[in-house]
Amino acid sequence: MSPTKWRILVAMVTDYSLYLVADAAYTAGRDLAGLVEAAVDGGVTVVQLRAKSLPRKAAIGLGLELSRRLAAMGVPLLVNDLPDVALACGAAGVHLGQDDMPIPLARSLLGPGATIGVSVNTPAEARQAEREGADYVGAGPAFITSTKMTELTVLGPGGIGHIVRATRLPVVAIGGIDAGNAAEIARAGAGGIAVVSAILGAPDVRRAAQELKRAFLEKP
Repeated sequence: MSPTKWRILVAMVTDYSLYLVADAAYTAGRDLAGLVEAAVDGGVTVVQLRAKSLPRKAAIGLGLELSRRLAAMGVPLLVNDLPDVALACGAAGVHLGQDDMPIPLARSLLGPGATIGVSVNTPAEARQAEREGADYVGAGPAFITSTKMTELTVLGPGGIGHIVRATRLPVVAIGGIDAGNAAEIARAGAGGIAVVSAILGAPDVRRAAQELKRAFLEKP
């Protein structure tokens, strides 16, 4: 079996159903590591640390704490944009944007066993990510969102579906997703939903995670 086919097989068995982007800017002063732990108790299956606004030393310290807690809970930690931080804190991998480090270079730094995700907005970008060795793609924005300013086309469930059909990789939809529209994304064929404020902005993050997970998996 080729390395590419092997990585796709591994990615397909990873549970991306509820993917939390843990951004310290959305904690309203609460302890991020504690919030993440509660969210995992509620059903989060993958955590991505987004710490671009933090100094490297602080980002590594936070990454180490999250890595320690999540390892005990059997949930992988990825790091947004920063392969060096991912290496330093023992994360499972990294998530890259279209203008970040090329996938082959990130793979050479992190090793063949690392998980590498890539943000995409079109079927062509998804196919390119697969060719270059990504393990999954984050497709968005699925809906209008205020969490991250962008000029990218809002995809909607139909656009997410086009990306799902364009690649063999798992597709995680992101952007404006909540318990009210998660089922639309599930019906479009996505392997998971990624959220920030829908969990971190909730008064009870554990309950918010439970409601999102239920809405996505039940596909009413």
